[in-house]
Amino acid sequence: MLDALVQIGSHGPRLPAWARKSRTHFESLHAIKTDLRRLNLHTVCESARCPNIHDCFQRGAATFMILGNLCTRGCGFCSVPKGSPSRQDMRLDPEEPANVARMAARMNLRYVVITSVNRDDLADGGSRHFAQTVREVRRALPDARVEVLTPDFCGNLEAVARVLDAGPHVFNHNMETVERLYRRVRPQADYHQSLRVLEFARNHRPSALTKSGFMVGLGEFGDEVCGLLRDLRAAGTDVATIGQYLQPTRRNLPVAEYVEPRQFDDYRDFGLSIGFKMVFSGPLVRSSYMADHVSEQAHR
Repeated sequence: MLDALVQIGSHGPRLPAWARKSRTHFESLHAIKTDLRRLNLHTVCESARCPNIHDCFQRGAATFMILGNLCTRGCGFCSVPKGSPSRQDMRLDPEEPANVARMAARMNLRYVVITSVNRDDLADGGSRHFAQTVREVRRALPDARVEVLTPDFCGNLEAVARVLDAGPHVFNHNMETVERLYRRVRPQADYHQSLRVLEFARNHRPSALTKSGFMVGLGEFGDEVCGLLRDLRAAGTDVATIGQYLQPTRRNLPVAEYVEPRQFDDYRDFGLSIGFKMVFSGPLVRSSYMADHVSEQAHR
């Protein structure tokens, strides 16, 4: 069932049964996609080929992806389309912030997740557009909680502050993998820069929950995962999400291994033991998956 969504290279290990997900709820999927296209909106659920898309759309949940659908970076794990800054279709849509708010209101969301592509071609990394989207959503849905999943803005902390000052309830920035694998997995990012973004968010807006996610199965070792969790806690991160890397297309990095479910439980237990408020860990966990549930549990 998952083969059309997640393509596994012939040289990689075979997808185990516990990492597969059935595809159902086609009617809700089609209806939401129709509304999204009508407003010229994108979701990371579609662009990143998330295995949980059917579940989320059935629940009336979606992670809006703003700043267009073309990313200026070429991370080895990601299937979001890449674009050159010189392309005309890289221009920002001035209606996008208001349209995200309209779609969130139409879906009657109680919890809204907003993420974006990397826009290294923009002087502010797209942070003004990001902040405006948060403000529009909060204006349209004053009782909803808003989570932002931001890029690193090339380490520009003024850009990070701009998004935080718009008032998100949860600030999320993903580490994606352990430090040793950054050059292969995130060649245009920096491990310590991402930690600085998270630490700055914790200090700049203490009332917001800070969150980060990463993948396993890319060739990391268990002690490296524990080291990453320690670094996240040292930066003041409240919530960690850990999921299995699944190769989205044959052009992306192959899966090095499928991590057993019990190992995810061990990572969760270790994270909780060093002070995380919540660790959401499992083969099909994604950074934005069940974000409302994760936030609620963390606040408890």
